[in-house]
Amino acid sequence: MTRELTPAIAIHLLAVLPAVVIGISQLLLPKGTRSHRAFGWAWVAAMAIVALSSFWIFGIDNDGFSVIHLLSVFVLLNLVAAIWSIRRGNVSAHKKFMVGTLLGLMGAGAGALAPGRFLHQLLL
Repeated sequence: MTRELTPAIAIHLLAVLPAVVIGISQLLLPKGTRSHRAFGWAWVAAMAIVALSSFWIFGIDNDGFSVIHLLSVFVLLNLVAAIWSIRRGNVSAHKKFMVGTLLGLMGAGAGALAPGRFLHQLLL
């Protein structure tokens, strides 16, 4: 399978890198600080770009949406739920939504690196 680097794929990949770095940093650094909130908003923006850009990335035969696009819907809903939770003071729910979203990103990344996938070809 050969695939070209389309603008949607480029935007998607460019947003993934900061999303991974910021997401992991957010897990390791202190919570509730001014920097946690600032980097949290940056992470939400990066994740929203990752999810939204995926809707312009289609399967091998350009056959439209696939099961992987459900993950993008999951991410967008989780981001809204996480923000809604923390705005209401529910730190536990906020944490669960954010960690779940980050784990979803990591899982999607692992799947994208599988042999035969475009990212595998691009990087390896």
